Amino acid sequence: MPAPDTPDVRAARLAQLRAAMARHQVDAVIVPSADPHLSEYLPGRWKGREWLSGFTGSVGTFIATRDFAGVWTDGRYYTQAEQELGGTEIQLMKIPSGASLLHIDWLAANLDEGNTVAVDARVLGLAVARLLGDALAARGVKLRTDLDLLDEIWSDRPGLPPAPVYEHVAPYAVLACADKLHATRNAMAKLGGERHVISTLDDIAYLFNLRGADVSFNPVFLAHALVEATGATLFVADGKIDAGLRARLEQDGVRVAPYEQAQRALAALPADSSLLIDPRRITAGMRAAVPQGVRVVEAINPTTFAKSRKLDAEIDHVRATMEQDGAALCEFFAGLEATLADAQRAPLNEVHIDERITAAREQRPGFVSPSFGTIAGFNANGAIMHYRAAPEHCAVIEGDGLLLIDSGGQYLGGTTDITRVVPVGTPSAAQKRDFTLVLKGMIALSVARFPRGTKGPMLDALARAPIWAAGIDYGHGTGHGVGYFLNVHEGPQVISPSAPPEPHTAIEPGMITSNEPGIYRPGLWGIRIENLVLARVADSGVDGQFGEFLDFETLTLCPIDTRCIDLSLMRGDEVAWLNDYHRSVRARLLPHVSGAARDWLELRTKEI
Repeated sequence: MPAPDTPDVRAARLAQLRAAMARHQVDAVIVPSADPHLSEYLPGRWKGREWLSGFTGSVGTFIATRDFAGVWTDGRYYTQAEQELGGTEIQLMKIPSGASLLHIDWLAANLDEGNTVAVDARVLGLAVARLLGDALAARGVKLRTDLDLLDEIWSDRPGLPPAPVYEHVAPYAVLACADKLHATRNAMAKLGGERHVISTLDDIAYLFNLRGADVSFNPVFLAHALVEATGATLFVADGKIDAGLRARLEQDGVRVAPYEQAQRALAALPADSSLLIDPRRITAGMRAAVPQGVRVVEAINPTTFAKSRKLDAEIDHVRATMEQDGAALCEFFAGLEATLADAQRAPLNEVHIDERITAAREQRPGFVSPSFGTIAGFNANGAIMHYRAAPEHCAVIEGDGLLLIDSGGQYLGGTTDITRVVPVGTPSAAQKRDFTLVLKGMIALSVARFPRGTKGPMLDALARAPIWAAGIDYGHGTGHGVGYFLNVHEGPQVISPSAPPEPHTAIEPGMITSNEPGIYRPGLWGIRIENLVLARVADSGVDGQFGEFLDFETLTLCPIDTRCIDLSLMRGDEVAWLNDYHRSVRARLLPHVSGAARDWLELRTKEI
């Protein structure tokens, strides 16, 4: 019997899917990368797109018709998708960004009047469902959202994850659950919603000061929540909340109910009531459960804004977490360089990098888990933006070149995400040039000053400008929001050219955002340099008559490898910024390291 991920097995699964489509008289089926909570990282039960296609990237939409199958994904995954879809009939359909809806345009253009498209409403975002429905209706194509064809053909489909839910407690949980509920109710009242349903897992974890392990890398758990004027209901699978935690929730007016009762609770809402929903953060299936007579108010979840603006005490915990994370990285990089310098060593490959960097973080107080799958790509693999090494396909790190390492940790006091590129052997002049251009872009955004209210997408060009000047670009956004011991990718802020500059994308004080420009040369090398930055009120050099201005504090503490820099391309102010940054890194991390890690830190933070 062939292994589950072989082309033959995927062909058999696609044949089963098409047989199910024929039984239900369906002409096309959509399998999005989503669960009932529209999560980025999915529990096994909802990895249907991966199960059918073999493509493992975090963004992608699978579509099958009677004579076509394809996966739509963006530039971060082109190389990976080509490899993982190889040997199958499934085509890679390239899109400009993960938020693109070009698959809807394709369906409208390739289906005939009278055809039927099926997609499970329980995993289809409401905003996307509306666009899909309108596009298909204009072509006379019927949309069915009541079918989950995967259930018919996926015999060993995983069940719900059983991991227990636990509290995020003081001192790391700065604001009590009762206070967060009070603030949420005030926001609901201003918007005219008597009740508010929440399905996004990071919003729920934030609101109730709870964490879990149902989703890889993000400390969240599967749940829905219904907040009312005098109480709230948390819908979560039986057995995940113990009696003690249930009693503490009840003290805050929070009732625990079975996970599967969430839609029934919506269906039972009084006809004359009002309900606040966020159409970008709820599925079409949840919306369909709301009775006709209920007045629905649509606005962004209040918790989405609240959790994005970190409190001063939370920021203090994040700064302390960055020191611990930076110290772990000093231990890791010191060991890595010693290994690479040892001519008698056993071969070192990309999988070893993941193991070593996680082991270093595990020794640090407050560490819980990685915040995403470590990306360790040597030379050509570094050009695969979301590359993930595995024992059966990974590069040995030897010879000359560049090693890109993108990694992060979940700590009780914050979430980290950092990318560094280090030389192996002797980097070429072309590699140094690319590295320096990326560094210049990262510095440009680091020193940005802008009026409060500036939309995040408007800042993207600042990081790209030095790279554009060389006639080069990169196929991903420059920055994403980062949670507080929550999702490593968090909204509503984003620094990306593909995101529309809508009001909710404005950068506000307290927001933590990544700063990660890059250059990728397929088949050769990839370079990305990433720090996390904190938006704050600019406290000097601002003329008050033009309003309040913001700038960034760099939070990440780890040297940037100066061996990869072409100094002839650096301006004096850029060199000064790097030296100032390295002085800060050295001062903050020295108390946390000793021995070889201390020596490495002092060496790699020397002035240039």
